[in-house]
Amino acid sequence: MDFSFSSDQQLLRNAARSFLDEHMTPATARTLWEDPRGESEAIWKEMAQLGWLGLSLPEAHGGSGLGMVETAIVLEELGRTACPAAYWPTMLAATAIAEAGSDAQRHRWLPAVASGEVRASVALLDAELDWHPGATATRAERTSDGYALTGAKRYVPWAHVANVLLVPARAPEGLTMFLVEAAAPGLTLSSAPVMDPGMRWVDVTLDRVRVSADAVVGREGAAEASMLALIRRGAVGAAAEMLGAARRCLDMAVAYAKVREQFGQPIGSFQAIRHTCADMYLDVENSHSAVYYAAWALDARADDHEVAASVAKSYVGDAARRVCGEAIQVHGGIGFTWEYDLHVYFKRAKALEVMYGDGDFHRELVLRAVS
Repeated sequence: MDFSFSSDQQLLRNAARSFLDEHMTPATARTLWEDPRGESEAIWKEMAQLGWLGLSLPEAHGGSGLGMVETAIVLEELGRTACPAAYWPTMLAATAIAEAGSDAQRHRWLPAVASGEVRASVALLDAELDWHPGATATRAERTSDGYALTGAKRYVPWAHVANVLLVPARAPEGLTMFLVEAAAPGLTLSSAPVMDPGMRWVDVTLDRVRVSADAVVGREGAAEASMLALIRRGAVGAAAEMLGAARRCLDMAVAYAKVREQFGQPIGSFQAIRHTCADMYLDVENSHSAVYYAAWALDARADDHEVAASVAKSYVGDAARRVCGEAIQVHGGIGFTWEYDLHVYFKRAKALEVMYGDGDFHRELVLRAVS
């Protein structure tokens, strides 16, 4: 069996790495931390021109018709540079529209996403901070022409730059997905505390936000399975970003161990450092296998795609935290300083560890699936 990337996939990876190495240096990322929006409009437009924003969207709507494997390749490179951008939430919402949305919803939103005109996000987490669909407390009350949504959504990624939010709420028919435009009256946004300054999380309050009946995505009352599918896809994407951060930290640790001298020789010659780097390498390679198998399984609708997604998120969450932390230890005192870049990747990995379900949540899903 051949587990390597195809030539087209390798070209995509090389192009993504080349672009991000040129346009998203650590200094650029740090500058964007101070920006009110937290991202670069110019880089977003470049992503659209490179085809990243339509990578997994249907060709009929301006996309490339590719899959999760190709998207994971881009996400790994974004994680490798800790790029601040609303890329993954936008892709996640757009994929949900492509798979379950009406023809009108697809025609309205997907070409605009692919061209870079629209950003989107998914508001999956309610006040209880429980990722399971059953914990959704936001209510959707029937009105004469649609619904009125009331509730609170927590830690919605990049909601402050999104044009539209995908919001699950509990309607009379049951759990239902809605598209809520950012300009809707009654929608209030407030910044949430973040661990990673290159990510923006927003708390969203809905006070009888009116949406029409055609804002429903999929069937009314049948959103639980769709929400779980969104969480699993989101988890694989987050795992790909964490893999990129871990791989960058491994590279930095190995490079430093080759040049930093102690007692007249490189510290990489010491057994403790060599073994630490070897363990980090093992974690990174295992994470690579978990991420890309899960991405393939999602594309192929394999029988074990649900388990594969949860395995990837739970394993890579632990492994990336471990690798990034060990890289700091290899660097010694300098690894803890604000000026050095290791903390950027550690924080990215740690922040993504809890997004779309933490390790405990996904291990529970695996347990249910195999029991």
